[in-house]
Amino acid sequence: MTHVVTESCIPCRYADCVDVCPVDCFREGPNLLAIAPDECIDRAVCVAECPVNAIYAEEHVPRDQRHFITLNAEMARKWPSITNAKAPLAGADRFKDVKEKLGLLER
Repeated sequence: MTHVVTESCIPCRYADCVDVCPVDCFREGPNLLAIAPDECIDRAVCVAECPVNAIYAEEHVPRDQRHFITLNAEMARKWPSITNAKAPLAGADRFKDVKEKLGLLER
């Protein structure tokens, strides 16, 4: 089983989760993080570190966010690895509570 980054991460890209990942399975996109599903070892330490509650175990991804399972796998193949936390994107605090942000995703 793997973990999945969902819509709440867009366009904030808080990276607190990256530092605690024991296998460096996070990938960095322009305004979203993704988890490489074949590298994630399901330790769940990243879940508590996400300040916008964007990370779920695959089996607990909310129904309206299930498309992020496929999206994470797709983007993880394209985006570079991120192994150290970085500052969130400019305006992250303004967007952290906004819903329905998929239209803002930059691939």
